[in-house]
Amino acid sequence: MQVTEIKSEGLRREFKVVVPAADIERQLNSRLKELSHQVSLPGFRPGKVPLDLVRKRYAASVMGEVLERTVSESTNSAISERSLQPAGQPKIEVTSFEEGSDLEYTLAIELLPKFEPMDFGKLKLERLKAEVTDEKVEEALKTLASRHQRFGESGVDRPAKMGDQLRIDFAGKLDGVAFEGGSAKDWRMILGQSGFVKGFEENLIGRKAGDEVTFDLRFPDDYGSPKMAGKNTIFTVNIKEIREPVETAVDDRLGKDLGLEDLATLRKSVREQMEREYAAISRARLKRALLDQLAEAHDFTVPQGLVDNEFQAIWNQYHAEQDHDHDHDHDHDHDHDHDHDHDHDHDHAKTKPADSKEEEAERAECLEVAVRRVRLGLLLGEVGRRNNIAVTPEELTRAVFAEAARYPGQEKQVVEFIRKSPQALGAIRAPLFEDKVVDFVLEVAKVTERNVSAEELMKDPDEPISSEAEPKSKGRKKAGKG
Repeated sequence: MQVTEIKSEGLRREFKVVVPAADIERQLNSRLKELSHQVSLPGFRPGKVPLDLVRKRYAASVMGEVLERTVSESTNSAISERSLQPAGQPKIEVTSFEEGSDLEYTLAIELLPKFEPMDFGKLKLERLKAEVTDEKVEEALKTLASRHQRFGESGVDRPAKMGDQLRIDFAGKLDGVAFEGGSAKDWRMILGQSGFVKGFEENLIGRKAGDEVTFDLRFPDDYGSPKMAGKNTIFTVNIKEIREPVETAVDDRLGKDLGLEDLATLRKSVREQMEREYAAISRARLKRALLDQLAEAHDFTVPQGLVDNEFQAIWNQYHAEQDHDHDHDHDHDHDHDHDHDHDHDHDHAKTKPADSKEEEAERAECLEVAVRRVRLGLLLGEVGRRNNIAVTPEELTRAVFAEAARYPGQEKQVVEFIRKSPQALGAIRAPLFEDKVVDFVLEVAKVTERNVSAEELMKDPDEPISSEAEPKSKGRKKAGKG
């Protein structure tokens, strides 16, 4: 085999590979000989078919397999002999081959860059810490109470209105016959939150306890049940009781309603949850600051192939978000505020580019984020390699089961899918590895702590958190990795 380097530009290398015809013929004969012991042909005992006959019958179909294996083995040999470290799959293009002649092909690869990580001891970082105050806990409890609606202990003698809880008997008929799911006794519903077909609740508003209401109701054309879609029905409803909403007190009953022993247990649970949230945000802020400094301190060339793949993933995600936001605004006919994600890699505008100039700007922005992600990924990977940092099988197993737990009732199927999918397993391993490398770097870096208020901790990291700390990044251009 002859390998000649014909191009060297940055991280790109291209080689001309020539595999002698004799080598291909030798591999072909070897494969045909194996096949002669396996095939059965009329007039010959199994394993006794002459090689010439096997060649005549199978050489053409076997040649493709031989060439594929030859290219794979010669490519691996060329890379290994030169101690090259490809950044992705090599690109192969066969330039010449005829049976009985040499095989010639070009091998194009991109190499991983060589660089020296900075001295992490020079990093100066600040970990923000916020105390969970009694005041914040009480605010959280009041929010919980407001979401846990209660109603009066007894009914009221007034017309029903939105927000009231009604206890009703109802019976629906289609063509004079009761239909499945169309009747119930002592059914409790909250006006405005019942989930009934449009028009049902409207016929109950303004009615009082003791009233019997009969009305026509047409099911929507796109109703889930084909038997009822677009059908006209008649409902009779007896309103048995109306209860009005009352303020939910922060008391032992609230704790019991939420599955806990009492208010003290609920208060402790809320505090612990807030402490975990504060710690997670503090960690995210510190990690982002670390990645910002690492990105600023390293400026090595990155493989274009990896950048292209990362860019496409970002661009696809960006457009998926735009489509979702567009549909969301269309459905509700009003704007929604979007919370800032401290760990988000790209803080794009929430409207689609109106023209090519805007799209060009968005593409440039996504490309910048892609380059940053790839560079940081290579850097963290190199740090992990040099310091023997790896995700243990136990850590990976825990993460797989944690992911599966997000799909109640389907845990077993999810675990099996992940274990059989290298891509899915890699997607779970990657953040675990990244966090272990980040922890390693933070151990070496100089990290000081500063107590701040909860408001300062939660503030957008691209805004000043105090008069002493100016932002080191400007919005999207410093979007972090992970």
